[in-house]
Amino acid sequence: FPGQMFGNNCTSVTEFIILGLTDDPVLCVILFVIFLGVYIVTVVGNLSIIIVIRKSSQLQTPMYLFLSHLAFLDFGVSSFVTPVMLMSYLEDTTVISFGGCLAQLCCGCAFGTTECFLLAVMAYDRYVAICSPLLYSTNMSTRVCTLLLTTCYLGGCINACIFTGCLLNRSFCGSNEINHFFCDYSPLLELSYSQDEIAEVLPAVSDASILMVTVLVIVISYVYILFSVLKISSTEGRSKAFSTCTSHLTAVTLFYGSLTFIYAMPKSTYSTDQNKVVSLFYSVMIPMLNPLIYSLRNNEIKGALRKLMIRRHLFS
Repeated sequence: FPGQMFGNNCTSVTEFIILGLTDDPVLCVILFVIFLGVYIVTVVGNLSIIIVIRKSSQLQTPMYLFLSHLAFLDFGVSSFVTPVMLMSYLEDTTVISFGGCLAQLCCGCAFGTTECFLLAVMAYDRYVAICSPLLYSTNMSTRVCTLLLTTCYLGGCINACIFTGCLLNRSFCGSNEINHFFCDYSPLLELSYSQDEIAEVLPAVSDASILMVTVLVIVISYVYILFSVLKISSTEGRSKAFSTCTSHLTAVTLFYGSLTFIYAMPKSTYSTDQNKVVSLFYSVMIPMLNPLIYSLRNNEIKGALRKLMIRRHLFS
């Protein structure tokens, strides 16, 4: 814990230095321009989806309610990570306080975990819509949706508290250079000092449990969806049923694919640089891609966006 002194007269760490992706000046300028553009697209894309869904009466359904929360989570994850990364390209040394580092880790973990649960809830929503359409309004009532969303956010907060609490029980003394572009758990754990192993075991068990439960819900939902769709006689009906799932399946594949590389692969099989690249993908690139995936393939969102823009143009 910061402020603690050790027997070897080593003063505890009160701030960290973010090393970032590279220290090459030319590459820093290039990466700054690229990721600034990515962040602008992320902010505009996700906020646009939230505004369109909130303002359009035809989009007041559970599917779009969950999509608006997914856009909010993507906006949050990117906003907690990207600005710090952009600062590292402008400054010779990027310094972040101990408290600021823990706050970034806690918020990033909370938003990321909540997104895991939300993607599972969205799969369940598609299952109910396709397999039990007559009971959809009952099974996905406002009360049920609120309960599901509350569970998602609560699960995210609990997991974030586990990660943050484990680090608070560790001591930081000596090196304060984080070999990453943000305060991620693994590089922070490497800098910490303690005799117990709970900080290594408990978060890993928590993450593995969340991944297994959410993936299981998604897989079971889509197995039932597949069987239901195959029973549909018309090709047009099958195509329509599948079209409501393709965007979600794409988002799930991208998100869980990147998480698998970080948390499920053995530590010895990938380097720190590979970890940075995969982390970059799920924390910076996916939040930009999700609104594009959902808006470009969704005629209802494109139609609602056009109506909103025409309405604003008429009243401006």
